[in-house]
Amino acid sequence: MTSPDYSSWLNRSITIPSTIDAEHAKRVALALNVSAPLTGEPLPWLWQWAFFVDSTITSEIGADGHPPTGDFLPPTGTRIRMWAGGRLDFVKPLIVGLPATKSSTITHILEKQGRQGKLIFVTVKHEYMQHGAVAISEEQDIVYREPSRPNLVGTEPSPEPQWHEQIQPTSALLFRYSAVTFNSHRIHYDYPYVTKKENYPNVVVHGPLIATLMLQSFQNAHPTKRIRRFAFRGIRPLIAPAEFTIAGQITSDDKATLWAEQENTLAHQAILHFDQ
Repeated sequence: MTSPDYSSWLNRSITIPSTIDAEHAKRVALALNVSAPLTGEPLPWLWQWAFFVDSTITSEIGADGHPPTGDFLPPTGTRIRMWAGGRLDFVKPLIVGLPATKSSTITHILEKQGRQGKLIFVTVKHEYMQHGAVAISEEQDIVYREPSRPNLVGTEPSPEPQWHEQIQPTSALLFRYSAVTFNSHRIHYDYPYVTKKENYPNVVVHGPLIATLMLQSFQNAHPTKRIRRFAFRGIRPLIAPAEFTIAGQITSDDKATLWAEQENTLAHQAILHFDQ
């Protein structure tokens, strides 16, 4: 079968305005068990994922809970969507209480054969702006896989950590993170759907939540260091309600490796660059 031609989807763009509302930032803080920033203060890194909400109405979302493809993102048929990872450059924080915009552009689309069928990789570049200047530049990697049983077994051993935190992914945490990010993907809250349709043993912890907890853990351990760049990838999903560990180690004067592990094998991994 001939692979579809996705070239017409490259460079498609969309811009979403938002106000970095202090009340909503408080809801994010409550979900993450941290203090909330006030109006005029910096929004913590990665909290931008809780703003700039997609405008798809409920009656138009797909069976999986995602907005349908074929509008901004290319059509992918019955493939299952996964957030594979991303890379972010932090120029300056977004400020709570001020308007901002997110401009998104499709920069890369690749279809290739994987071990469990064909995969479509889509890279989207996001630029978060305030006062006409870029505050955060992000490349987001999305993977669409054919319906199949997901890989849940870890094979990469986790390193020896310099710091770590234990995370209990309760139903309340997953519900609240879905709510504050307006994420209706059913794998995070719908047990019958996630077990019968996507073949997971239980609900799945959000990749962006894991990334946020990894970065938050680094900041807890090193509060004076200024984060410049953060690149993360998912190796395998983490399934609730089993406890997992967020950990890390500084590997050079300006770089750290962070990870999420379960049963001593890696599930998510990140490289973080910082200033002293």
